[in-house]
Amino acid sequence: MKNSFFTVCGVVEIKNKILLVRHTYGTAKDRLLVPGGHVEEGELPTTALEREIYEETGVTVKASALLSVQFKLHQWCPVFICEYLSGTPTSDHYENSEVLLLPAEEAIARPDLTNMTGEILKLYKEKQHSALTKQSYLPKNTTEADYALFG
Repeated sequence: MKNSFFTVCGVVEIKNKILLVRHTYGTAKDRLLVPGGHVEEGELPTTALEREIYEETGVTVKASALLSVQFKLHQWCPVFICEYLSGTPTSDHYENSEVLLLPAEEAIARPDLTNMTGEILKLYKEKQHSALTKQSYLPKNTTEADYALFG
């Protein structure tokens, strides 16, 4: 079950360039943003992010750090820094019409970048060293599929 209250997005850097998608619907239609989407029922935000990025771009990532969290009255969105694992960035031609790899500075200067993505990329450039990193701790009787600690 999808929801509109719990969303995720992530910064993926591949060869010193940021992975961006051109959105095809809603208020971000025809604009560039970092990939992400909705968290399914029973899904951790990290799992949702990794799934969404793969579905939208064909790129496999691992959420490695928490950069920031956006709060709206009826929605929250953690913003993760992702480790690129594999895959060639390709548009899904459904939720996005194009996938780009751009240097952060170039992306920030673009007029077709969403405001939120611009702020995310500024934070990424300035604060990635102070992001909350994923910890290896797992409570007893727990797996990585149902637990994540960032700190």
